Amino acid sequence: VEMDGDEMTRVFWKSIKEKLIYPFLELDIKYFDLGLPNRDATNDKVTIESAEATLKYNVAIKCATITPDEGRVKEFNLKQMWRSPNGTIRNILNGTVFREPIICRNVPKLVPGWTKPICIGRHAFGDQYRASEEIIRGAGTLKMVFVPDGQGGNTELEVYRFKHPGGVAMSMYNTDESIQAFAEASMNTALQKKWPLYLSTKNTILKKYDGRFKDIFQEVYESKWKSKFEAIGIWYEHR
Repeated sequence: VEMDGDEMTRVFWKSIKEKLIYPFLELDIKYFDLGLPNRDATNDKVTIESAEATLKYNVAIKCATITPDEGRVKEFNLKQMWRSPNGTIRNILNGTVFREPIICRNVPKLVPGWTKPICIGRHAFGDQYRASEEIIRGAGTLKMVFVPDGQGGNTELEVYRFKHPGGVAMSMYNTDESIQAFAEASMNTALQKKWPLYLSTKNTILKKYDGRFKDIFQEVYESKWKSKFEAIGIWYEHR
């Protein structure tokens, strides 16, 4: 799956394909134009279609894309301020984003004394990318309500009492299933690389939200991965 992007990345990617890919490989490419004008023209359906194609074919290359702000909305005359395409794709894939440096011997490292590599894994479902937010215009009470599908009453939390007009509010979420998948992906990657794994959260402040990540990671590690890690001399820790 090929996801084209915006501005100079389109130019670079076109040159890379023509010089380094097409002369040597013949591939059945499923092409999606994720450039901002086409996302606007398709009401962002092209982003969803590209993610669904990735689920089908399991391999995708994505170019850099613009997440529009107020200035970009005016510049491109957009219908609306579209969401981050990265966030949309990650939410559909329900995956984990791993970032690590590409080391080239002829490219000097920014930190010359850095000898051991690291890989950063970030959860790619829910959280800020799918948060609901609102500008608070007047005084009043902000509440968060959970309405169960089955039996049982609503759970209602009073978040804040706005005594004066003006403010902002945000609500975000995640699921046990997605956090478990994040833990599995992280531990599988650590095992393949034979590197120790560290989970960093703010569970001292977000005792329930980040605390859930901490607890699920520990459960997954103890039940499935601990013996495998110990067998090759690596470990998992929450920090």
